[in-house]
Amino acid sequence: MRSTVHRLSGAVGLAAAGLLALVLLASSSALGSTGTKDSGTGAGARHWVNTWTAMPQLTEPGNMPPPPFTQDGRVLDDSTLRQTVRATVGGDRMRLRLSNAFGGAPLPVTAVSVALPLDGRAGTAATEPGTARPVTFHGRASTSVPVGAQAVSDRLPFEVRAGTNLTVTMYLAEGQASDAITSHPGSRTTSYLLAGNHVTDGELPGATPTDHWYFLSGVEVEAPAGTDAVAVVGDSLTDGRGSTTNMNNRWPDQLFDRLRSRPATAGTAVLNQAAGGNRVLNDGLGPNLLARLDRDVLAQSGVERLIVFEGVNDIGTAPATPAAQKDTADQLLAAYDQIVTRAHAQGIRVYGATLTPFGGNELYDDADRLREATRQRVNAWIRDSGTFDAVIDFDAATRDPAAPDRLLAAADSGDHLHLTPHGYRLLADAVPARLLR
Repeated sequence: MRSTVHRLSGAVGLAAAGLLALVLLASSSALGSTGTKDSGTGAGARHWVNTWTAMPQLTEPGNMPPPPFTQDGRVLDDSTLRQTVRATVGGDRMRLRLSNAFGGAPLPVTAVSVALPLDGRAGTAATEPGTARPVTFHGRASTSVPVGAQAVSDRLPFEVRAGTNLTVTMYLAEGQASDAITSHPGSRTTSYLLAGNHVTDGELPGATPTDHWYFLSGVEVEAPAGTDAVAVVGDSLTDGRGSTTNMNNRWPDQLFDRLRSRPATAGTAVLNQAAGGNRVLNDGLGPNLLARLDRDVLAQSGVERLIVFEGVNDIGTAPATPAAQKDTADQLLAAYDQIVTRAHAQGIRVYGATLTPFGGNELYDDADRLREATRQRVNAWIRDSGTFDAVIDFDAATRDPAAPDRLLAAADSGDHLHLTPHGYRLLADAVPARLLR
């Protein structure tokens, strides 16, 4: 633009430059007034904020859609997939994100609809009559998501209320021509599969239930100014192992319930970007945190804060030798520093959560207590290094005062690692509300 203006000369050039500036100003105003672009100022400003997310993963064989929906080299052929997800903040327009991050072939989606589930319940196959709306992609009912890519739907006028469940239904006429597909196995929410096209059906009699999410990685809402999101990265302790299926009582869910009950924090979305088995340093179930940070946090809409609660799997899977544990701790501390640096570059505040006890766990506890010593070293660094913008002390919230290397009995799901719904409430309550105003 500057080079064009510089080539203009005399009064004609000045007039043309002034006219061009007016055109640009008018265009900018028009974009802001339609809501297609965040104007960034004024009481009427709106912007896109993720209200729900699920970390995409390569689907393991045991988590593939059950027969007959998985065949050799093809998945969900001529099949309908219905899923429910919980919105955390509201808006009067929404859009979906579909992921083919780990698919071995393009993902051809024939039709998609969004509706409200019957009685507002999670994990139900039925929808409220008259609430289904078609979702489009560049004005078309269908889309094909390239390998490794995602697709964002068109903006849909559909009122989403904070704390309510949504039903998303997809139909794949030809299925995905691969044994590699993208999902989030730890949904803690029941989805449904049925042969044929049932995208607009209110009920799915005879549908096959499965407790996994497939292809759907995000729901965004066009929300008022002042609405933002906190992303949470973690492992199975955040993904919710030990929580109750279809009850949304993982600790991020319970944190959201607490935040929305207070006016000062009611405009904060809580985005769960965790996966069971995930690690900070090395791939496990899903890419390592350093590798997925851009995709799962920095590229998400409206994120202004990040909670990092991950590292237990790195410690627990490293050999119980002094050298291996020292190296793991050294690398974890350096990784946390990297995460903070990268998030700060995008204006995101980062809160570090201490690692909860695992004493007595069959896989992670060791006789010489080397892994416990590593956990203590990492927690001391999280608390005292000053690297994080704030510290959330999950260790203090859940440890047994009589045996600090172990979980409180009421918080222990039984394996001495994962928590009960009560234990997850202790985590949610340990997050200072002032950090999320």
